[in-house]
Amino acid sequence: MWGVGVFAYLIAVTQRTSFGVAGLVATDRFDATASALSAFTVIQLVVYASLQIPVGVLVDRFGPRVMIATGAALMTVGQLQLAAATTVPAGVIGRVFVGAGDAMTFIAVIRLIPFWFPPRKAPVLTQMTGQLGQFGQLISIAPFAFVLHNAGWSPAFVGLAALGVLACILSAALVRNAPADTLAPMAAQGFKDTAADLATAWRQPGTRLGMWSHFATQFAGNVFVLTWGYPFLVSGQGLSPATASVLLSLFVVVGLICGPFLGSWVGRHPLRRSTLVLAVAATTIVAWAAVLLQAGPAPLWLLVVLVLVLALGGPASMIGFDFARTFNPSHRIGTATGIVNVGGFFAALVTMYMIGLILDLLNGAGFSPEGLYSLDAFRIAFSFQFLVLGTGMIAVVGLRRKVRRAMAEHGERVPPVREVIADSRRRRQQYRQELKQERLDRKG
Repeated sequence: MWGVGVFAYLIAVTQRTSFGVAGLVATDRFDATASALSAFTVIQLVVYASLQIPVGVLVDRFGPRVMIATGAALMTVGQLQLAAATTVPAGVIGRVFVGAGDAMTFIAVIRLIPFWFPPRKAPVLTQMTGQLGQFGQLISIAPFAFVLHNAGWSPAFVGLAALGVLACILSAALVRNAPADTLAPMAAQGFKDTAADLATAWRQPGTRLGMWSHFATQFAGNVFVLTWGYPFLVSGQGLSPATASVLLSLFVVVGLICGPFLGSWVGRHPLRRSTLVLAVAATTIVAWAAVLLQAGPAPLWLLVVLVLVLALGGPASMIGFDFARTFNPSHRIGTATGIVNVGGFFAALVTMYMIGLILDLLNGAGFSPEGLYSLDAFRIAFSFQFLVLGTGMIAVVGLRRKVRRAMAEHGERVPPVREVIADSRRRRQQYRQELKQERLDRKG
């Protein structure tokens, strides 16, 4: 079940990132300016973010199987529309369908995990879902780009539509919402009951803690990968396009390495999840400050460190979904996950827009005589991220207190860090002793 869901999500990521590879070809096909083409990505992300909560509600009502298959079908329609489009409005309509289908996929796949796996495995599998899906970027970078430049626009996007058809058929045929012996019928709720579930999920401090955790950790990496990272590295820092591309590819590698580690850590120390979120956000602030405060272009090793830190935000943002899972009953996990997923994408959209606006203002004021993408202009524009990161960290600290007060009212206790470390040591020692005894028993 999980494998088919992850495959559908991988295809969704391929559909999401494909247009970035086609940017130069799209300029000729649509005879459009760069600002007009930017509408493709922005509108797609707006659709994705705005549908997260409605999709979460629908996943709880209809189940993951229907939503994954429907999402794949919508992305297929969108890519076929884009394959035939010759004007910007027609192309944007195609990306709207892609954004809507993409919005349905991740939440539905995450919804499968609590029903098919024990709770102790859920954090690791949540991480693996997110990181394995990012291989879709590699499909759009290599095979799709090859077909696009050798066969042309329409065949390339028809090929993506064919992948959507495959994901739709596999999901409809093989995915089941839960094991047969534990399957609970989906409640046929009315609008009033649905609204009540949504309000209940929002009032749960754990859900909002997950949303702000996602907000604080996910946006910086998304802004860097999807829009401003490449111009910053090439125009601002003076790197070659090849070097900048290699640095951006590190995001997938770091996610695959660090995702399982963070998931395992969260599984062992569930009461320290918010501490890890704050640590990642603080590290992001330090890394950006070190780069932006350089007198000139930053050394390559420091830019590598920055990319590694930003890439860590992707796996860390998955902790937000773990909050949604643990603080909400199973029939409301989809709704809560949708609320959480809004956080990072809302922050990314605001930050993308504000960085572009600040760069435009600086360029118009003559601050940047070298052009729009000068290093000095980037320093000022990218500093806006500190405001967003600080807002997220303050919200996480405040909501963490509310969650802990609620836990205390139910007789639960959050141990100090020293107790967590001591308990971890005891668990490791006990595990070693059990292994040793098991070996002795086998020899005996």
